[in-house]
Amino acid sequence: MEQNLLEKTGKTLDEWKRLLAQKPFSKHAEYTTFLKNEHAITHGFANFIALKFREADAGSSNAEDLIANQYKGKENLKPLFDKLHAAIKNLGHDVEVAPKKSAVSMRVKRQFSLIQPSTKKRIDLGLKLNDTPYEGRLETSGPFGTMCTHRVQITEVNQIDDELLGWLKEAYEQAK
Repeated sequence: MEQNLLEKTGKTLDEWKRLLAQKPFSKHAEYTTFLKNEHAITHGFANFIALKFREADAGSSNAEDLIANQYKGKENLKPLFDKLHAAIKNLGHDVEVAPKKSAVSMRVKRQFSLIQPSTKKRIDLGLKLNDTPYEGRLETSGPFGTMCTHRVQITEVNQIDDELLGWLKEAYEQAK
């Protein structure tokens, strides 16, 4: 996102940081609301700028902590995450991994995948797939809403098979 910031918003990240430093806000939502309302920035860029300004960026050194916390009490699911993460990173050097509090977003120009431990027995893999029917394991997005178009529920490592990897590759290609 930082690479596209100047083109999409008219300012560099440092310029946005200097602007936000002049504001009396203390909450993340105050910064994003200001950027969206006063500067007509999309939510994604406003969120990115606010995260970077507040040094709470998911891509910083706390990324490992965010992922570790997602799997506390769900350690049995970590091998599923690790296999998905490795497969997604192998799709291309341009994949951006963005851990959040409860999920890990995978993006190129836009998000194409989301990995979230749902229960103690299951990971939900969200995919953004255009014009793809819902059938078999490829379900509606469920709890992901509009963040993804489809969801695959994964309970075992062997479910990360060629079919699932094909859907990941398709989502990645569509997001470029």
